[in-house]
Amino acid sequence: MKITDVINKKEYSVSFEVFPPKTDSAFESVESAVHEIASLRPSFMSVTYGAGGGTSKYTLNIAKNIKDKYGVPSIAHLTCVSSSRDTVRDMIGRIKDAGIENILALRGDIPNDPSFDMNSIDYHYAVDLIREIKNSGVDFCVGGACYPEMHPEAPSKKEDIIHLKEKADAGFEFFTTQMFFDNNLLYNFLYRIREAGITVPIIPGIMPITNAKQVKRAISLSGSFVPQRFINLVDKFGSDPDAMMQAGIAYATDQIIDLFANGITHIHVYSMNKPEVARAIMSNLSSILGKNTD
Repeated sequence: MKITDVINKKEYSVSFEVFPPKTDSAFESVESAVHEIASLRPSFMSVTYGAGGGTSKYTLNIAKNIKDKYGVPSIAHLTCVSSSRDTVRDMIGRIKDAGIENILALRGDIPNDPSFDMNSIDYHYAVDLIREIKNSGVDFCVGGACYPEMHPEAPSKKEDIIHLKEKADAGFEFFTTQMFFDNNLLYNFLYRIREAGITVPIIPGIMPITNAKQVKRAISLSGSFVPQRFINLVDKFGSDPDAMMQAGIAYATDQIIDLFANGITHIHVYSMNKPEVARAIMSNLSSILGKNTD
Protein backbone atom coordinates (compact mmCIF):
# COMPACT_ATOMS: atom_id res chain seq x y z
CA MET A 1 0.00 0.00 0.00
CA LYS A 2 1.26 3.47 -0.87
CA ILE A 3 1.94 5.90 1.95
CA THR A 4 -0.25 8.58 0.41
CA ASP A 5 -3.17 6.14 0.53
CA VAL A 6 -2.35 5.25 4.13
CA ILE A 7 -2.24 8.82 5.42
CA ASN A 8 -5.48 9.72 3.63
CA LYS A 9 -7.29 6.66 4.95
CA LYS A 10 -7.64 7.41 8.67
CA GLU A 11 -8.69 10.43 10.68
CA TYR A 12 -5.66 10.07 12.96
CA SER A 13 -2.73 7.72 12.66
CA VAL A 14 0.83 7.15 13.86
CA SER A 15 3.79 5.57 12.11
CA PHE A 16 7.27 4.65 13.35
CA GLU A 17 10.82 4.81 12.03
CA VAL A 18 13.29 2.03 12.75
CA PHE A 19 16.92 1.69 11.78
CA PRO A 20 18.96 -1.33 10.69
CA PRO A 21 21.80 -2.81 12.78
CA LYS A 22 25.32 -1.51 12.39
CA THR A 23 26.78 -5.00 12.76
CA ASP A 24 25.72 -8.56 12.01
CA SER A 25 25.70 -9.41 15.71
CA ALA A 26 23.06 -6.77 16.40
CA PHE A 27 20.62 -8.01 13.77
CA GLU A 28 18.68 -10.29 16.12
CA SER A 29 17.99 -7.52 18.65
CA VAL A 30 16.89 -5.12 15.91
CA GLU A 31 14.62 -7.75 14.37
CA SER A 32 13.05 -8.33 17.79
CA ALA A 33 12.45 -4.58 18.21
CA VAL A 34 10.93 -4.33 14.72
CA HIS A 35 8.60 -7.24 15.50
CA GLU A 36 7.40 -5.64 18.73
CA ILE A 37 6.82 -2.25 17.11
CA ALA A 38 5.04 -3.82 14.14
CA SER A 39 2.75 -5.70 16.55
CA LEU A 40 1.36 -2.33 17.64
CA ARG A 41 -0.16 -2.03 14.15
CA PRO A 42 1.15 1.42 13.21
CA SER A 43 -0.12 2.94 9.98
CA PHE A 44 3.30 2.27 8.40
CA MET A 45 6.95 1.83 9.31
CA SER A 46 10.00 3.39 7.66
CA VAL A 47 13.48 1.88 7.62
CA THR A 48 16.51 4.14 7.43
CA TYR A 49 19.37 3.59 5.02
CA GLY A 50 21.97 3.05 7.72
CA ALA A 51 23.14 5.21 10.63
CA GLY A 52 24.32 8.66 9.61
CA GLY A 53 23.01 8.19 6.08
CA GLY A 54 25.39 5.41 5.11
CA THR A 55 24.31 2.40 3.10
CA SER A 56 22.92 -0.63 4.84
CA LYS A 57 22.55 -4.14 3.52
CA TYR A 58 19.72 -4.72 5.99
CA THR A 59 17.39 -1.87 5.04
CA LEU A 60 15.61 -3.72 2.27
CA ASN A 61 15.32 -7.01 4.18
CA ILE A 62 13.77 -5.29 7.18
CA ALA A 63 11.36 -3.26 5.05
CA LYS A 64 10.30 -6.40 3.19
CA ASN A 65 9.74 -8.30 6.46
CA ILE A 66 7.63 -5.47 7.86
CA LYS A 67 5.40 -5.66 4.80
CA ASP A 68 5.30 -9.42 4.18
CA LYS A 69 5.78 -10.94 7.62
CA TYR A 70 3.97 -8.42 9.79
CA GLY A 71 1.45 -7.00 7.31
CA VAL A 72 2.40 -3.36 7.96
CA PRO A 73 3.01 -1.01 5.01
CA SER A 74 6.70 -0.10 4.80
CA ILE A 75 8.89 2.52 3.24
CA ALA A 76 12.57 2.05 2.45
CA HIS A 77 14.91 5.01 2.79
CA LEU A 78 17.33 5.58 -0.08
CA THR A 79 20.21 8.05 -0.02
CA CYS A 80 22.32 9.10 -2.98
CA VAL A 81 25.15 11.51 -2.22
CA SER A 82 27.78 8.83 -1.67
CA SER A 83 26.42 6.35 -4.24
CA SER A 84 27.12 5.98 -7.94
CA ARG A 85 24.34 6.07 -10.52
CA ASP A 86 24.72 2.33 -11.07
CA THR A 87 24.41 1.62 -7.35
CA VAL A 88 21.25 3.72 -7.04
CA ARG A 89 19.68 2.12 -10.11
CA ASP A 90 20.48 -1.32 -8.74
CA MET A 91 18.89 -0.43 -5.41
CA ILE A 92 15.76 0.91 -7.10
CA GLY A 93 15.46 -2.39 -8.95
CA ARG A 94 15.89 -4.37 -5.74
CA ILE A 95 13.22 -2.30 -3.99
CA LYS A 96 10.85 -3.00 -6.88
CA ASP A 97 11.63 -6.73 -6.82
CA ALA A 98 10.92 -6.81 -3.08
CA GLY A 99 7.41 -5.53 -3.76
CA ILE A 100 7.96 -2.33 -1.78
CA GLU A 101 5.94 0.54 -3.18
CA ASN A 102 7.38 3.39 -1.12
CA ILE A 103 10.76 5.15 -1.06
CA LEU A 104 11.93 8.00 1.15
CA ALA A 105 14.40 9.70 -1.18
CA LEU A 106 17.16 11.60 0.63
CA ARG A 107 20.44 13.18 -0.29
CA GLY A 108 22.08 11.73 2.81
CA ASP A 109 24.94 13.09 4.88
CA ILE A 110 28.06 14.23 3.08
CA PRO A 111 30.88 11.85 4.10
CA ASN A 112 33.24 13.22 6.72
CA ASP A 113 36.24 12.53 4.53
CA PRO A 114 38.65 15.25 3.31
CA SER A 115 39.19 13.29 0.08
CA PHE A 116 35.48 13.28 -0.81
CA ASP A 117 34.99 15.33 -3.99
CA MET A 118 31.52 16.85 -4.44
CA ASN A 119 32.35 17.62 -8.08
CA SER A 120 32.82 13.96 -8.96
CA ILE A 121 29.53 12.54 -7.66
CA ASP A 122 26.45 11.62 -9.68
CA TYR A 123 23.84 13.07 -7.30
CA HIS A 124 24.15 16.33 -5.41
CA TYR A 125 20.62 16.76 -4.07
CA ALA A 126 17.51 14.74 -3.24
CA VAL A 127 15.77 16.27 -6.25
CA ASP A 128 18.35 14.48 -8.46
CA LEU A 129 17.42 11.20 -6.80
CA ILE A 130 13.68 11.55 -7.30
CA ARG A 131 14.22 12.29 -10.98
CA GLU A 132 16.18 9.03 -11.20
CA ILE A 133 13.37 7.16 -9.43
CA LYS A 134 10.68 8.68 -11.65
CA ASN A 135 12.72 7.85 -14.76
CA SER A 136 12.89 4.19 -13.66
CA GLY A 137 9.35 3.67 -14.90
CA VAL A 138 8.25 2.11 -11.60
CA ASP A 139 5.22 3.67 -9.96
CA PHE A 140 6.74 4.26 -6.52
CA CYS A 141 5.24 6.59 -3.95
CA VAL A 142 8.18 8.86 -3.15
CA GLY A 143 8.52 10.94 -0.01
CA GLY A 144 11.19 13.35 1.10
CA ALA A 145 12.43 15.26 4.12
CA CYS A 146 11.92 18.84 5.21
CA TYR A 147 13.08 21.05 8.06
CA PRO A 148 10.52 23.19 9.94
CA GLU A 149 13.34 25.38 11.24
CA MET A 150 15.31 25.50 7.95
CA HIS A 151 17.83 23.06 6.51
CA PRO A 152 21.16 23.53 8.30
CA GLU A 153 22.93 24.20 5.00
CA ALA A 154 20.35 26.65 3.61
CA PRO A 155 21.41 30.33 3.51
CA SER A 156 17.89 31.50 4.45
CA LYS A 157 14.35 30.26 5.12
CA LYS A 158 13.24 31.75 1.82
CA GLU A 159 15.92 29.85 -0.10
CA ASP A 160 15.07 26.66 1.78
CA ILE A 161 11.40 26.88 0.75
CA ILE A 162 12.39 27.55 -2.87
CA HIS A 163 14.31 24.26 -2.88
CA LEU A 164 11.44 22.46 -1.15
CA LYS A 165 9.08 23.72 -3.86
CA GLU A 166 11.51 22.41 -6.48
CA LYS A 167 11.36 18.98 -4.81
CA ALA A 168 7.55 19.02 -4.70
CA ASP A 169 7.37 20.01 -8.36
CA ALA A 170 9.79 17.18 -9.24
CA GLY A 171 7.34 14.61 -7.87
CA PHE A 172 7.74 14.20 -4.13
CA GLU A 173 4.30 13.13 -2.88
CA PHE A 174 4.77 13.88 0.81
CA PHE A 175 7.41 15.20 3.18
CA THR A 176 8.34 14.03 6.66
CA THR A 177 9.81 16.69 8.91
CA GLN A 178 12.98 16.59 10.91
CA MET A 179 12.33 16.39 14.66
CA PHE A 180 11.20 19.52 16.46
CA PHE A 181 10.28 20.27 20.06
CA ASP A 182 8.09 23.36 19.68
CA ASN A 183 4.90 22.88 17.68
CA ASN A 184 4.65 26.58 16.88
CA LEU A 185 7.69 26.15 14.65
CA LEU A 186 5.77 23.61 12.58
CA TYR A 187 2.63 25.74 12.36
CA ASN A 188 4.68 28.70 11.13
CA PHE A 189 6.49 26.46 8.64
CA LEU A 190 3.20 25.09 7.27
CA TYR A 191 1.87 28.60 6.77
CA ARG A 192 4.98 29.66 4.86
CA ILE A 193 5.12 26.63 2.55
CA ARG A 194 1.40 26.77 1.74
CA GLU A 195 1.88 30.43 0.85
CA ALA A 196 4.66 29.29 -1.49
CA GLY A 197 2.31 26.86 -3.24
CA ILE A 198 3.58 23.63 -1.69
CA THR A 199 0.45 21.54 -1.23
CA VAL A 200 1.73 17.98 -0.69
CA PRO A 201 1.07 16.37 2.73
CA ILE A 202 3.52 17.19 5.51
CA ILE A 203 4.02 14.49 8.17
CA PRO A 204 5.48 15.88 11.41
CA GLY A 205 8.37 13.87 12.84
CA ILE A 206 8.41 13.54 16.62
CA MET A 207 11.29 12.12 18.64
CA PRO A 208 10.57 11.16 22.25
CA ILE A 209 13.69 12.11 24.23
CA THR A 210 13.95 9.46 26.92
CA ASN A 211 17.43 10.07 28.27
CA ALA A 212 19.46 13.21 28.84
CA LYS A 213 22.26 12.15 26.48
CA GLN A 214 19.81 12.16 23.55
CA VAL A 215 19.27 15.88 23.85
CA LYS A 216 22.76 16.93 22.77
CA ARG A 217 22.79 14.42 19.90
CA ALA A 218 19.32 15.42 18.72
CA ILE A 219 20.31 19.07 18.61
CA SER A 220 23.57 18.32 16.78
CA LEU A 221 21.77 16.23 14.14
CA SER A 222 18.85 18.55 13.50
CA GLY A 223 19.83 21.96 14.83
CA SER A 224 16.47 21.95 16.61
CA PHE A 225 15.42 24.76 18.90
CA VAL A 226 14.77 23.42 22.40
CA PRO A 227 12.14 25.39 24.34
CA GLN A 228 12.78 26.32 27.95
CA ARG A 229 10.06 24.01 29.27
CA PHE A 230 11.83 21.05 27.70
CA ILE A 231 15.19 22.17 29.11
CA ASN A 232 13.54 22.37 32.53
CA LEU A 233 12.22 18.83 32.09
CA VAL A 234 15.70 17.48 31.31
CA ASP A 235 17.28 19.45 34.16
CA LYS A 236 14.73 18.07 36.61
CA PHE A 237 14.53 14.43 35.53
CA GLY A 238 17.65 13.80 33.42
CA SER A 239 19.58 12.13 36.21
CA ASP A 240 16.78 9.62 36.90
CA PRO A 241 16.48 7.21 33.91
CA ASP A 242 12.97 5.98 34.73
CA ALA A 243 11.62 9.45 35.44
CA MET A 244 13.29 10.86 32.31
CA MET A 245 11.76 8.17 30.12
CA GLN A 246 8.30 8.82 31.52
CA ALA A 247 8.70 12.58 31.20
CA GLY A 248 10.08 12.35 27.66
CA ILE A 249 7.21 10.14 26.52
CA ALA A 250 4.71 12.50 28.17
CA TYR A 251 6.28 15.50 26.38
CA ALA A 252 6.13 13.74 22.99
CA THR A 253 2.54 12.64 23.65
CA ASP A 254 1.59 16.22 24.48
CA GLN A 255 3.14 17.38 21.19
CA ILE A 256 1.20 14.77 19.23
CA ILE A 257 -2.13 15.55 20.89
CA ASP A 258 -1.64 19.27 20.21
CA LEU A 259 -0.87 18.50 16.55
CA PHE A 260 -3.99 16.36 16.26
CA ALA A 261 -6.06 19.12 17.88
CA ASN A 262 -4.75 21.61 15.32
CA GLY A 263 -5.69 19.62 12.24
CA ILE A 264 -2.62 17.44 11.72
CA THR A 265 -3.87 13.93 10.92
CA HIS A 266 -0.70 11.83 10.78
CA ILE A 267 2.43 11.71 12.97
CA HIS A 268 5.72 9.91 12.35
CA VAL A 269 7.61 8.90 15.49
CA TYR A 270 11.37 8.34 15.55
CA SER A 271 11.28 5.25 17.76
CA MET A 272 15.06 4.74 18.08
CA ASN A 273 14.25 1.01 17.94
CA LYS A 274 12.68 1.17 21.41
CA PRO A 275 9.47 -0.90 21.54
CA GLU A 276 8.72 0.27 25.07
CA VAL A 277 8.64 3.88 23.86
CA ALA A 278 6.47 3.04 20.84
CA ARG A 279 4.12 1.03 23.05
CA ALA A 280 3.75 3.85 25.57
CA ILE A 281 3.02 6.40 22.84
CA MET A 282 0.36 4.18 21.29
CA SER A 283 -1.16 3.47 24.70
CA ASN A 284 -1.33 7.17 25.53
CA LEU A 285 -3.13 7.79 22.23
CA SER A 286 -5.29 4.65 22.18
CA SER A 287 -8.66 6.36 22.59
CA ILE A 288 -7.81 9.00 20.00
CA LEU A 289 -6.59 6.39 17.53
CA GLY A 290 -9.51 4.11 18.31
CA LYS A 291 -7.42 1.04 18.91
CA ASN A 292 -6.46 -1.10 21.90
CA THR A 293 -2.68 -1.23 22.42
CA ASP A 294 -2.63 -3.34 25.60
